[in-house]
Amino acid sequence: KNKPYIYRVSTVFHFWGQHMLTRGRHVHGSLLGGTAAPSLPPRMHSSRIRVQCRSSSPSIHNPALLPSFLGSSFQVPPIGLGLAALGRPGYINLGHDRAIRAKTVEDMKQQSWEVLDTAYELGVRYFDAARSYGMAEDFLSSWLEKRGLEPSQCLVGSKWGYYYTAGFKVDTGGQPHEIKDHSRSRLEDQSAKSNQLLGSHLNLYQIHSATLESGVLQSKEVLEGLEQLSKEKGWRIGLSLSGPKQADTLKAAMNVRTSDGQPLFSAVQATWNLLEQSAGDALLEAKQAGMEIIVKEGLANGRLAGVNPDPGFVPKQSLLSNVAQSYNTTVDALALAVVLSQQFKPMVLSGACTVDQLRSNMQAIDLASRLREHDIESLQSLLKQDADFYWGERSALPWN
Repeated sequence: KNKPYIYRVSTVFHFWGQHMLTRGRHVHGSLLGGTAAPSLPPRMHSSRIRVQCRSSSPSIHNPALLPSFLGSSFQVPPIGLGLAALGRPGYINLGHDRAIRAKTVEDMKQQSWEVLDTAYELGVRYFDAARSYGMAEDFLSSWLEKRGLEPSQCLVGSKWGYYYTAGFKVDTGGQPHEIKDHSRSRLEDQSAKSNQLLGSHLNLYQIHSATLESGVLQSKEVLEGLEQLSKEKGWRIGLSLSGPKQADTLKAAMNVRTSDGQPLFSAVQATWNLLEQSAGDALLEAKQAGMEIIVKEGLANGRLAGVNPDPGFVPKQSLLSNVAQSYNTTVDALALAVVLSQQFKPMVLSGACTVDQLRSNMQAIDLASRLREHDIESLQSLLKQDADFYWGERSALPWN
C-alpha cells in the first residue's frame, strides 16, 4: 500500500480508455478526435501512480493525430481498420484460417462486429471496405446502424473495380475469388450498391488496384463517371495501388484532371512496409501535393507479423524480434510503427480480424513516438526487398 504503482504506458492508456467508455460511447477528446483532451479520472492524478516509460525520453507522448483527414472536422488516430479479412472466409493473410472462428455469413458478421466495436472503443475512426471484400460493406453498414453512429462520428472509404466470385467459400476449385473490371458499367453498378449500403457515411470512393496496365487512368468514360460521383455524392475520389509499379501509377494519377482543371484524385492507398518500400518517394511527393496517404498491407499479409513460415526469413524475423523486445512490444506493432514514422504521414490500415490482433496493432501509435531513428533506418535497410521479388511472393500466397 505504501509503494507507488508502476504502470507501463499502455496500461495507463488502457485505464484511461476504460474510464472514458464509462462516460459515454462516443469519445471526442483530443486523443480520439476533438480539440481538448478530457481530464483523467481522479485516481489517475494520484501521487501513488507514476508512469515508467521505456524510452530515452522521460515524457509520455500522446499518439499522433491526423488533422482534417478526408476533410473531417475532428482529428483522428493514424490507424484505421481495413475489412479485407473480415468480410469473407477466404483470404491470403498468413494464418487467416486460424483467426476466423467459423465461416458462415452470420458467424463472420458477429466476428466483424466484435472487431469493429473494439476498434471504435480504441479510438479508430476510419474504416475501409471494398465491393470485392465479400460481405464487408454489408457488415459495416449493419454495424453503423446498430451502433447508431452518425456520419459526423466516423469516416468510411470503399472501392470499386473488383467483384467477388467466391460465393463465401474458401475452396473455389481453382477459380478466382475476385475478378478485376474497371469498366464504366462496373463503376455505375458497384457505386450504386456502395451508396445503398453506406450512404451518407461514405467519404472516399477509390479505384481498386489501379495499374498502368489496366488502362483505367486513360479511360475517359470512367474518369468522367468518377467526377460525376464526386459532384453528385460529395465523395472524395481516390485510388488504391498494387504491383511493383505503384510509384509510376501514382505519378500518372496525379496528372489526371477534372473538367475544370482540378486534380481528380485526392487520396491514394498504397502498399508500403518494411519489405516493400519502393513507393516511398512517390507517396511523399503526393503528400506534399495535398493528397491523403493511406497505407495497406503494413504487415505484408502477415509476413511481418511473426508468423512467416519461410525458412529464409528466419534471420530477418530474429532481427524484428530482437528490436521489438528492446522496446517491450510486439513484432507487428514495431512493423506498423515504422510505417507510421514515415515522412508522408499516412493513415495506416490494420488488417486485424481478431480483437487480440487489433489491440496488438494499436500499440504502434504510442511506439511510433518512441522509436529511435537509427532503429528505423536499420530495419528499413536490412529488411527491404526488391519490388518484383516482393510482389512475386505475394502472388504465391494461398487463399486460406
